[in-house]
Formats: sequence, structure tokens, C-alpha cells
Amino acid sequence: QVQLVESGGGVVQVGGSLRLSCAASGFSFNTYTMSWFRQAPGKERECVAATRAYGDSTYHANSVKGRFTISRDNAKSTVYLQMNSLKPEDTAVYYCAADQSRFIATTQRAYDYWGQGTQVTVSS
Repeated sequence: QVQLVESGGGVVQVGGSLRLSCAASGFSFNTYTMSWFRQAPGKERECVAATRAYGDSTYHANSVKGRFTISRDNAKSTVYLQMNSLKPEDTAVYYCAADQSRFIATTQRAYDYWGQGTQVTVSS
């Protein structure tokens, strides 16, 4: 049974930091591309960061580049998103997703498995 369980969301003030974690089980984590998407109210879900299976290549959306960092620990089957210098526009539900492709994709339909999401709220 595949599971992706996100944690680490919460309420933080502008300029603060949060670290999201996504614990995976039920599939060969170290062969999957892992990504973080987010969806704000009334907006489409967007990919904010992704990492290839062995962490040799990463993607960060322009809106978060320099502030967010994706990383993975294949020994723990966990992917992280370190979020610094948070802004009100970062407020969203953040989802972890897994794609069996070796290549990074930023579209939702490419992904095979999804977590339930964790809320991040940045207050001003």
C-alpha cells in the first residue's frame, strides 16, 4: 500500500521558516522523482520543487528560487522542503508527489502518487 505522509506545516509569520517532510512507503522510493506542489485557494496546483531519484538534479520554481530547497534522504524514504523567507503568497496546501519517471516533470498528470497535503499559512 502506497503512502505519502506530509508533516511540518503550520502558521508562521512573514520572513519565517518551515521545514516540510514527506515520508514515503509502499514503493521503491529511491527510483522515483519526488516533488512538492502547492495549491492556494482559487488557484491551480503548481509544482514548486522537484528532485530526481538520486538527488543529482533538482528543480525550483522561479517564485521560490533562493528561498526554498528540496532535498531527499533515500535511506529514510523521505523528501523535505526547507522554506525560508516566507511570504504571504506562499500560503497554500502543500502536497508531496511521486513520479516513476527518471525525468523531472512539473505537471500534475505526470505523477503517480500523492499525499494528503499539509497547510502552510504565512501571516503578515
